[in-house]
Amino acid sequence: MSIRVRVAVLAVTGLLVAGCTSGGGAPPVAPGPRTTTADAKPPATAAPSATAATPPLPAALTGQRPDWRSCPAPGPDGAKPGENWRCATVKVPLDHAKPEGATIPIALIRRKADREADRIGFLLFNFGGPGASGVDILPQVEEDYGTLAERYDLVGFDPRGTGRSSGVVCRTDAEQAAAEATVDLTPDSAAEEAAFLRDNAAFAAGCARRSATVLPYTTTTATARDLDLIRRVLGDDRLHYFGISYGTQLGGTYAHLFPKNVGRLVLDAVVDPTADTVAHARHQTIGFQRALGNYLKSTGQDPEDGTERIARLLRKLDRAPLTVGERKLTEGLALTGIAVTLYGQANWPLLTAALAEAEKGRGGALLELADHYNDRDANGHYATQSHAQRAISCADSSARPTAAEAKALIPAFRRLSPVFGEFLAWDTAGWCAEWPVKGERANPEASAPGSAPVLVVGTTGDPATPYEGAEKMAKELGAGVGVLVANEGEGHGAYGTSSCATATIDAYLLDGKVPAYGTTCSSGTARGRA
Repeated sequence: MSIRVRVAVLAVTGLLVAGCTSGGGAPPVAPGPRTTTADAKPPATAAPSATAATPPLPAALTGQRPDWRSCPAPGPDGAKPGENWRCATVKVPLDHAKPEGATIPIALIRRKADREADRIGFLLFNFGGPGASGVDILPQVEEDYGTLAERYDLVGFDPRGTGRSSGVVCRTDAEQAAAEATVDLTPDSAAEEAAFLRDNAAFAAGCARRSATVLPYTTTTATARDLDLIRRVLGDDRLHYFGISYGTQLGGTYAHLFPKNVGRLVLDAVVDPTADTVAHARHQTIGFQRALGNYLKSTGQDPEDGTERIARLLRKLDRAPLTVGERKLTEGLALTGIAVTLYGQANWPLLTAALAEAEKGRGGALLELADHYNDRDANGHYATQSHAQRAISCADSSARPTAAEAKALIPAFRRLSPVFGEFLAWDTAGWCAEWPVKGERANPEASAPGSAPVLVVGTTGDPATPYEGAEKMAKELGAGVGVLVANEGEGHGAYGTSSCATATIDAYLLDGKVPAYGTTCSSGTARGRA
């Protein structure tokens, strides 16, 4: 139930009457071959090094040609993607250090460009998470990228460890539901603290038991290497790429590893590449509180008073959760429901209504919002994006904060946000507790000397990836490579919500127009830095 860096396409407006449409919550397409088995051997203790040189890929992999076929429906009740969409798989090495060894499938989905004569190439998308399924999401948001579809073949993919690409599975629906109902995410006693740590260790053990084969190889570095193989298999000389949220970390890693292969790369809602686990939690504490304050001001409330009102509600739920049918709205689920609405300004009315209901003793609205974020459907089935999210994050990060270190953060984090601070402080210890794979490094590497310009777009009111991360990414990519664009507004991601940012990105991807560094989008217009 982390509120780390989740998928950017939340689309919860109208959720309470129309149901959810986010990629994370979509029913899965029939899976391809998996390397995960219930009785597999325990994984290796260390993830492959990001800096280790890898042998050349064999012709059996580089010479693949995707067999594009009609896509299956996402599930028994799901509609098939439209006639414009075709699906295929590409084999990649399980371990890029041993490219002649075992392989895993990477699932792809493609929509051909409308204007074949003016076609630029393939444009690959990653919508975040980590763990979001591009195969599920891209057809759902086809209209949002209609302008780009005129001259690009749009391609979504499930990164390794996700969905149909040897997706990680860590626990059953019943285990997930039990954890949500019983584990306090801000423990107040020794017993609650022990239960919190025990549950996180059990999650890790479940991953090791059910997904042992793939677990050591779910790093962002490995996925970036997959991207370059996919580029070669598709036949493009350079990679054109649109990364959102966690997808910006993947894009930065790709640029670092393959700077000469960078085509037109867009990074929107940018993860700070200089932040370790604690710094990232601190950034999100600031970012979510900033967004909450902006929401409160929009309703005419004093941000400080409104924050205390919400914190008081959460404390009450911590003592006595609200009954919703056969379930309970706990403090943790309420906090998750609040967080999901802050991903987009259009969702703020949902928060107003849900808070008003909860203060009257009715928790259904906040619980439904939390279910949306936690990928739980009406039948109590959970998607596995959160499993992949943790597997990728913990394979990437070498940080393993202890409970004592997390508790030491709480006073400072509470001062930053009385609503989100304590939760995010505790999350630093719970996230990778007793993880069976050693993480790759403290924070990702994004320097990319020699790369073509990379567009880096940050939104000033972004709660999950605060704007400051975009500044850091542009700097890390290097002079003449990272091109910073500031979008003055609310929400997680600028494309499709800001006409100015959307036009700037379209001009870059379609016409190769690189804006001035520091261009600012405000009230629908762009202005250069003086």
